[in-house]
Amino acid sequence: MASDQVRVTVGDGFFDAYLALPPSGSGPGLLLIQEIFGVNDHIRSVADRWAQEGFVVLAPDLFWRLKPNIELGYGGEEFEKALQYFEEFDEAKGIADLKEASTHLRDLKPCTGRIGAIGFCLGGKLTFRLSAHFNLNAAVSYYGVYIDQHLDEIDRIKCQIILHFAELDHFVSKESVDKIKSAVKPRPNFTVYTYPGVDHGFSCDARAAYNKDAAALAFQRSLDLFNKALRG
Repeated sequence: MASDQVRVTVGDGFFDAYLALPPSGSGPGLLLIQEIFGVNDHIRSVADRWAQEGFVVLAPDLFWRLKPNIELGYGGEEFEKALQYFEEFDEAKGIADLKEASTHLRDLKPCTGRIGAIGFCLGGKLTFRLSAHFNLNAAVSYYGVYIDQHLDEIDRIKCQIILHFAELDHFVSKESVDKIKSAVKPRPNFTVYTYPGVDHGFSCDARAAYNKDAAALAFQRSLDLFNKALRG
């Protein structure tokens, strides 16, 4: 497996993105959308893992307009700094950047053409929203925050999409998840999973909330979707 840092040009500048290639050198594309902590060691490790499964993975730097290439940890002052970046983040510009990154990924020579997106926390919400604004072939959202505020975009989402939620999530309330479930229930392209007894961040092995069993189950469900939707 090979990895590199590439540059994506947009109308008002450029941003970097971590690129991980599969052992075969080519495969379907997967856009990996970061948490609020930047494209840090954990996100790069996630990219590498998906590349090992045969995907061309691109993880763009979302916060480049605030500070390029930030990498933060999950506790203390760094956690507070991440929350500050989250508050200052221009989501509309972020969606536009992700559309450009998706096009860049699809146009990469190693990418076989079909692409999906996967995101965590803020990235989970942006995965949901990107699905409504770009022609993705599949999408997976992990504990996406404030998705319930964008349910008016559901009609625009045509691809198969999985939403993973944590039962004990202190950032995504049960009421919010129930609202989402009710809104997507009649739509066969949506699948919602709730993982009992786990909290926000259960898939991240760098966080105290990490739960090995829930993470493994969510990963397998996500892999099954991407294999089916992106390798056709």
